Amino acid sequence: MHATPPTLTRVEKLRSIDDARGSLFEPLDAEGLGQQRNTHVVLTQPGCVRGNHYHRVGTEVSVVRGPAHIRLREDGILHDLTVPDGEVWRLTIPPGVVHAYGNPGPSPMLLIAFNTELHDPAQPDAVREEILR
Repeated sequence: MHATPPTLTRVEKLRSIDDARGSLFEPLDAEGLGQQRNTHVVLTQPGCVRGNHYHRVGTEVSVVRGPAHIRLREDGILHDLTVPDGEVWRLTIPPGVVHAYGNPGPSPMLLIAFNTELHDPAQPDAVREEILR
């Protein structure tokens, strides 16, 4: 693992408004939302991993509400990030960067993923590559 932050992937901590009812955050602004062609929402249980792939063409914007362990591989270098429980981070991941999200627990991890490419099951843009178990 590499201690320096990733250079190709933009990582931002988002503002979350939390109260007795739960949490509220805005994953994308109007400009960012207009660039997206695919969106999916994923709840991941503790001990499970999502991702382990890269995109050939699409840029992925992932919004993660921790707890989360994120691993990226940029230019052959692994970068590990920890999103604390309840914090919300946004990652803008360019094509070719391998990314994976693990939930260390104790609560479910929320992942909202946007992509600039439409999902086509016949010719997927995502290429599987395991970097996190």
